[in-house]
Amino acid sequence: MVVKSQIKFIKSLQQKKCRIQNGMFVAEGIKIVQELLNSNIKAHRIYCTDLEILDDITDNVQQVSESDLKKMSSLKTPSAILGVFYIPKQGEIDCTDWVVALDDIRDPGNLGTIIRLCDWFGIHSLVCSPYTVDCYNPKVLQATMGSIARINIVYTDISDFIKRSKMPVYGAFMDGLNIYSENLQKKGILIMGNEAKGISQELEVVTDKKVSIPQFGANSTESLNVASATAIILNEIRRR
Repeated sequence: MVVKSQIKFIKSLQQKKCRIQNGMFVAEGIKIVQELLNSNIKAHRIYCTDLEILDDITDNVQQVSESDLKKMSSLKTPSAILGVFYIPKQGEIDCTDWVVALDDIRDPGNLGTIIRLCDWFGIHSLVCSPYTVDCYNPKVLQATMGSIARINIVYTDISDFIKRSKMPVYGAFMDGLNIYSENLQKKGILIMGNEAKGISQELEVVTDKKVSIPQFGANSTESLNVASATAIILNEIRRR
């Protein structure tokens, strides 16, 4: 039986400050929970309406009613499973390959999609500025579709990281050079900027090369969505 204090605690983890204080986050849905259980991320407790969902996994699993799960959930239509996991320690940034750096990405859907893109294109490390949306935000987690289990996400000062890494730095700018005709190194840092303001001046000055995606249609579209632009640029990087 789930007690009110458990529900209250799980609901509190929807807030960033509570996730930080407790070092935990909530994931919902069979796909995401299974991916996390198969990773190195440690589970605190799993709640589900049907124990057969998890096959042979029985540790820290508690069967609950649909009404209790609905009270815990942040979704309009709750899944049959919800997991509380410990936030893992940030790992070392892999500088042997390309690294994506996000400069104040604020939209949870964009961050979640970019995490999924990093997984698809084999980008092991994603560096986020301190003001980028929290990767354990429930909406971010939903958008990752479980890819968060495989990506090393590090929140740090991007400018400091660039100086330490000594890797070539590419930034996505509207007035940059055509990504399809530019020489690209075998490894580097790709900076993607804020949805409204783009890349900050602080990071612009440490960018070695500005790149852009050429526009083929009418000039009525102001810019691409940052997640869409990330997909196009990463595809070109891997195509080379």
